[in-house]
Amino acid sequence: MKKLEVLPFSYALAGVSAMTILFLGVFGNFGFYMGGVEMMSRWHMFFSLSSIGILTGVIEAVIISFLFGYIFATLYNHFVK
Repeated sequence: MKKLEVLPFSYALAGVSAMTILFLGVFGNFGFYMGGVEMMSRWHMFFSLSSIGILTGVIEAVIISFLFGYIFATLYNHFVK
């Protein structure tokens, strides 16, 4: 089996998370996806529909997803050997 490239995998996961939070924040301000916005407000400590809340939610999502992606890829590569 092939190994995962740890940093590109982590960066990609962080980018997808950032775009998801950003889109939820923007569309939530227009009244779309309010169920998703409510869930993100519960799951992410700093996310809200204000511009500062969206920015801090994006930063939080990037940090968390990068760390989880890095740990996952490292463990995956360790067990694939």
